[in-house]
Amino acid sequence: MSDGASDPTDSENGAEVTVGGETVPEAAVPDDVPEWDDEYLDRVSDRLMFSFDLERKFDVRGRTFEMYGEMRIESQKQLFHAALNYGNHEKREHLFVRRADDVSRADLESLVGLGHDLADEWIDADERHFGTDFTFVVVAPELPDDVRSFVSGFRDRTLLKFGYYGDYEVNLVVVAPDEEEAVESEEAEVAAAFRLWESLDEVDESKGLLDRLFG
Repeated sequence: MSDGASDPTDSENGAEVTVGGETVPEAAVPDDVPEWDDEYLDRVSDRLMFSFDLERKFDVRGRTFEMYGEMRIESQKQLFHAALNYGNHEKREHLFVRRADDVSRADLESLVGLGHDLADEWIDADERHFGTDFTFVVVAPELPDDVRSFVSGFRDRTLLKFGYYGDYEVNLVVVAPDEEEAVESEEAEVAAAFRLWESLDEVDESKGLLDRLFG
């Protein structure tokens, strides 16, 4: 979490703090958020920490990511009483963020392959599984035109047992923060957190992950 968090101020509903330019209840701020030496990623973490459990320097299959996050959502239906529940579903998103000196289509295709490999290893495909997202974010100095074209037209969704065990999706985001440019694939809503030059108030949150889960 960045040092940009302000001191608490009183409000009608209790103390509030400003984190990442947004005012939030102090009680909502997690107390176990890592700090990044990278100022950009540290500020991004201020936006992500309310939805994701975040880690630094995450290693998987011989690759190192500067940031990893996991979001888990469970839903259930109940019949007359909470003890009589059915239709339990679980939705997860795995977020992988890395910095690069440059980025190419081949780099992104390699990350897509990694997403499929992790899906084979990490997903427990059963009736409770609703969906899992593997989202890869590359932070680079520039956003090449061919990369922009590839990412903007990208979608990769796989049904598990014809959809009976839900599905998983691989998402891509490429961001050039110094140029204030970013591009994301169709279902990569988390990209909004990486556009620090835009207020989150400008984002249509109605089409986020929760909407896909319960809509």
